[in-house]
Amino acid sequence: MRAWVVRTPGRIDQVELPIPRPAADELLVRVRACGVCRTDLHVRDGDLPPHRTPVVPGHEAVGEVIAAGDRAAGPALGTRVGVPWLRRTCGRCRFCVRGHENLCPSSVYTGWDADGGYAPYVTVPAAYAYELPAGYADEELAPLLCAGIIGYRALRRADLPAGGRLGIYGFGGSAHLTAQVAIARGAVVHVLTRSAAARALALELGAASAGGADERPPEPLDAAILFAPAGELVPVALEALDAGGTLSVAGIHLSDIPALVYERHLFHERTLRSVTANTREDGREFLTAAAAHHIRATVTPYPFAHADTALDDLGHDRVNGVAVLTGVA
Repeated sequence: MRAWVVRTPGRIDQVELPIPRPAADELLVRVRACGVCRTDLHVRDGDLPPHRTPVVPGHEAVGEVIAAGDRAAGPALGTRVGVPWLRRTCGRCRFCVRGHENLCPSSVYTGWDADGGYAPYVTVPAAYAYELPAGYADEELAPLLCAGIIGYRALRRADLPAGGRLGIYGFGGSAHLTAQVAIARGAVVHVLTRSAAARALALELGAASAGGADERPPEPLDAAILFAPAGELVPVALEALDAGGTLSVAGIHLSDIPALVYERHLFHERTLRSVTANTREDGREFLTAAAAHHIRATVTPYPFAHADTALDDLGHDRVNGVAVLTGVA
């Protein structure tokens, strides 16, 4: 099969690879679409240390189960499934047993530790594949598998009260999905982002306001989520919080955070939280919400042969919404 691989930081190349064979507890999936996530960009550019070299990126793959190992219990042959970022955990450590499998020290990830969806075929442990809601095209579902799930966990970590005021900093793939979940639940959403096109999209999706990334929202925030990988926005967002508010930082990679001033940024019980990957329960809850409220994924399709262009465009903020590779298999 013809697949894309990262071998050296800063570039991605097409190569010939054998079609993978599923292990005993795995499924083989024929990929129909794969989202292009900012994490893929971090893998390509070396912002994340290499875990496998070479590696096929991609962890937002949608496709059809075409084979299974002899111990794979789960989706049947012919089922449309999603192949997500979280690939496997140990199930035995103190984090796994208390429901925090996202913190498992033995966790491994699709497109980083194992080959992912920038290829016509990919394997996935059956217990970590998601069955997907009806009513969505393949390319609409792809971004839900990481951008949507991670955004949902970030929203949970932000402790937004019912009917509360949520600030969203950065408005790319994950943020525009998370905003829709928050609005559907009755939140007032204020978007702060440098992109004029993203601000227009935010208003179209129902945000109460949309301003520049370093501007103050029109009212104090009960909670905020930082999606932009820009550490300099942490004090900006903290200062915009009302007393008792929480800022959750959604990215796997963040530039350095400037010095914080306790009285301005943290006093009055403001809370700063990180977000690390997700649990399978996060994914199931989010996909249930996606089935109940049709979440509009703003997609920019790219032919599979142009995955390198999609990553370049994402890195230069030329993608409105989410880039998705189509016509993979």
